[in-house]
Amino acid sequence: MTAIDIDARFDPRELRNALGRFATGIAVVAAHDAEGPLGVTVNSFSSVSLDPPLVLFSMARNLYSLARFEQVDAYAVNILLEGQEGISNSFARAGGDKFAGIDWVRGVTGAPKLRPALATFECVPYAHYDGGDHVIFVGRVVHLHVEDEGSPLLYFRGSYRLLAVNEKG
Repeated sequence: MTAIDIDARFDPRELRNALGRFATGIAVVAAHDAEGPLGVTVNSFSSVSLDPPLVLFSMARNLYSLARFEQVDAYAVNILLEGQEGISNSFARAGGDKFAGIDWVRGVTGAPKLRPALATFECVPYAHYDGGDHVIFVGRVVHLHVEDEGSPLLYFRGSYRLLAVNEKG
């Protein structure tokens, strides 16, 4: 079978707008290295495998802290709760002390666990892949924590959104 050679008939803005029609959760990926804690907001988190337990997320190649993330021994994927827009915005910005005023502890891997978080997946690096203008990180989950209560912070069509829960089922 041969690859089909078709040029894209849309610009990057159109693609971004179309992708924005897919609602995503928001997570902060955090690690700790010799320079201290580092973290970044992602909405590209996904499960990969249950056996072995693998998850993935991606980071832009122009991210200032990308090289540090590629070298860490562990990281935590912290799933944000409804109402944590400020944390999401803080970790999405370049520079500054993103952990200032943030409640966090070191997890069993040493990676920063935000408190509270809807769920936290502590991972060790499993693989990195080329993803065009992003690097795809696959991590093996070695520890996790899940809150009993709470709703996720969601992103849809360029804005934070609330999850409408049907209490009947």
